[in-house]
Amino acid sequence: MHAKRHIAAEEHHGIDLAPMLDFTINLLIFFIITTSFIKEPGVTVIKPEASTAANDPNGNLLIAVRESGEIWMDRREVEMRDIRLMVERFHIERPDDNVVIIADRESAAGLVAEVMDMVKAGGIQNVSIAADAPGGG
Repeated sequence: MHAKRHIAAEEHHGIDLAPMLDFTINLLIFFIITTSFIKEPGVTVIKPEASTAANDPNGNLLIAVRESGEIWMDRREVEMRDIRLMVERFHIERPDDNVVIIADRESAAGLVAEVMDMVKAGGIQNVSIAADAPGGG
């Protein structure tokens, strides 16, 4: 008689990680898509007051113009000639975003106008100037 051999099938004991990895990747994609990327100027500026000031937090690139004539973008001081190139790069990365210029109330109006011209030359037409509502609001 032939002896029958019983070969026990190897059983896999462990946790299936595929559903957890799928869930984690979906969360990562969700957060990357919904995150708003804001490039801050990196300095504090005393804004002028304006009776028509409205709270519009939609600026994605903030440019600060200080009373001393310094221009700050992306947490570093920049020269006037560099603004256009930086804005062009930003516009290529995020074409639907806009720029807010935060000008100190003691800064020269001509300098602010030059910065605004450079931003528009860089391809972003939606440019606004930040102001505080009367009473510090």
